[in-house]
Amino acid sequence: MEWTEVSVITSNEAVEAVCNILQEAGASGVKIDDAADYQHLQARPDEILDLKEIPHRTSGAEVSAYYPETVFVPEILPTIRQRVSGLQAFGLDPSPAEVTTKAVSDENWATAWQKYYHPVRITRYLTVTPSWEDYQPVQPHEHVIRLDPGMAFGTGTHPTTQLSLTALEMVVRGGERMYDVGTGSGVLSIAAKYLGVDRITAFDLDDVAVRSAKVNLALNPVADDVVAKPNDLLNGIHEPVDLVVANILAAIIIPLVPQAWENLTPGGHFLTSGIIADKLDEVVAAQKQQGFIIDNILQMKDWRGVIAHKPTEDE
Repeated sequence: MEWTEVSVITSNEAVEAVCNILQEAGASGVKIDDAADYQHLQARPDEILDLKEIPHRTSGAEVSAYYPETVFVPEILPTIRQRVSGLQAFGLDPSPAEVTTKAVSDENWATAWQKYYHPVRITRYLTVTPSWEDYQPVQPHEHVIRLDPGMAFGTGTHPTTQLSLTALEMVVRGGERMYDVGTGSGVLSIAAKYLGVDRITAFDLDDVAVRSAKVNLALNPVADDVVAKPNDLLNGIHEPVDLVVANILAAIIIPLVPQAWENLTPGGHFLTSGIIADKLDEVVAAQKQQGFIIDNILQMKDWRGVIAHKPTEDE
């Protein structure tokens, strides 16, 4: 089968939004080459890999999506270009927003992105590795999350994901019940299970994301009891949990705020990421207005994460 690759040259901050646009246009897979991912890999004594050996961009990002021959790409290109340019209305700078296409064979598509994906130590306790590499922990208490990005929701190294993983490490004490909203690859659910969360339900509006999450959950036996299913945020969900996690755009976090409030037990935590710096005040204001107490603001480059909780009767 022949595939068409649609590539978008964009900024680091717009990567996840561009991925969403390409996936909603029917992409069967997405490859991300983000210069910001490589900037976080610092040389150290326990270094997992040699950065010089990895082909990578030195600035900005390139998001490449793959469409089967059953999709008439010239028909969807104008919409893709328009939506990418329109990200400015959401406070994201997509420039240079260059969109190009080329034909690739089935075999090349299946392996093209593998050279970009290597084990990466994300936090003190969490390392993300591709499923095909036999990486073993090098330190006590290091948990290895194995992902197959064949349907490509990133490799767990984007700043927004790192902020989410850091927030989980900060609040999880063990035995919690959790909702993972906009699960994508399922990486946050897998990490939460390693950290001791008991019961997890992962939601995503996109059926492709749900299938991708299920594949990755199966690669990590610790997460074999995580339930992944399609749903629009927490619409129709009314079972209280201790933790709601959402790594999504600010514009989507805001309508989630009242739903998270309804579904959290008193003292329960609401962890949000995917927030570009310019949108932080808006997200924080929506959470405070709802009644949440803001505990911490996490920062990585232009991205922010918020740790909040629903107060108890004593607060």
